[in-house]
Amino acid sequence: MAERMFCKKAATSVIGIHNSIAAPYHDSEPRANEFGRADKRLLCHKAWMSNHLPRHDDFHPVTNWVFDLDNTLYPRHTDLFSQIDQKMTSYVAELLRLPRDEARRLQKAYYRDHGTTMNGLIKEHGIDANDFLEKVHDIDYSWVKPDPALGAAIRALPGRKFIFTNGDVGHAERTATALGILDHFDEIFDILAADLMPKPAAETYDRFLSLHRIDSRDAVMFEDLPRNLAVPKTLGMRTVLIVPNNIDTVMSEDWEQIGDDGDHIDYVTDDLAGFLEHYLENAAAASQMKSGN
Repeated sequence: MAERMFCKKAATSVIGIHNSIAAPYHDSEPRANEFGRADKRLLCHKAWMSNHLPRHDDFHPVTNWVFDLDNTLYPRHTDLFSQIDQKMTSYVAELLRLPRDEARRLQKAYYRDHGTTMNGLIKEHGIDANDFLEKVHDIDYSWVKPDPALGAAIRALPGRKFIFTNGDVGHAERTATALGILDHFDEIFDILAADLMPKPAAETYDRFLSLHRIDSRDAVMFEDLPRNLAVPKTLGMRTVLIVPNNIDTVMSEDWEQIGDDGDHIDYVTDDLAGFLEHYLENAAAASQMKSGN
C-alpha cells in the first residue's frame, strides 16, 4: 500500500528525476488526476528509478541476455517505428482499397485483436507474410544513430545475447547495424521463427527458450511493453522495462500498457546503456574485492 501511495504522489508532482537510470519496480499505477495517463505512468516509473540501481548480484547467474528491438535497443524518440506504422496503413489501404483513415482504424483493430497487424491481415485476408514484412520495413534507417556506449556494454555482458522481436530478421539486422551493435548478438529470434505468433503469447517464449536451449532462470529480458514481460517473469526470467527518457515523449496506446502495474516488472530504466554499464561496473568491483580477499 505504501508503494502504491508513493507512486500516486509521484505521478501528481512534477519532480526532477530526469537523470536517473534505473530502479526496482513494484505494483503501482495512478489512475485519475489532471495528468494524461501516459504522463502519469512515466512520472511514476521515473519516481521508482530515483536513487536505485542494480547491484552486482542482481543478475547472478544470468548468462542469457534477451533484448526486444523497437523502442528498446534504440530510444523511443528516434521514432523509427512511425515509418513502419505509416507503411502498414498504406499496405492496408492499398490492399482493401480503403480511405487512409478507415485503413488506419482497421490496422489498429487488427493489431489489438490479433497481436500484430500482419496476423490480422493473414487471418482475415490471406496475405503473404513475407510480402508484408518486406514492404512495411522498406524505411529510412538513417533515423537510427550509432550508440557506441550501448555496443560496448552489450559486448561486455557475460554469456549469450539475443534480439527477440515481433519484426523480422532483416529489420532487426538493419536496425542493429545502424546502431553499430549487430556483431555483439549471437542470434535474432523473429516473427517467422515464432511461426507468426507474436509476443506476448506464451508459446512464443517457450519456442524461443527451447530453440536456443535457454534456462529461463539464467536469463533476463529487456522490453518496452509491460505486457510482454508477464510471461518471462512467470518463467523465472528477470525483467527490465524500458521507458522513454523524455516525459514529453508519447508512449504507446493505453491498451498496449496493460500489465504495467504488476510485480512481473523487476526494474525500470530510461537509459539502457547506463543501466548495463552500472551493472558491469558493480560486477567488476565485486569481482576485484573477491579476488583481493
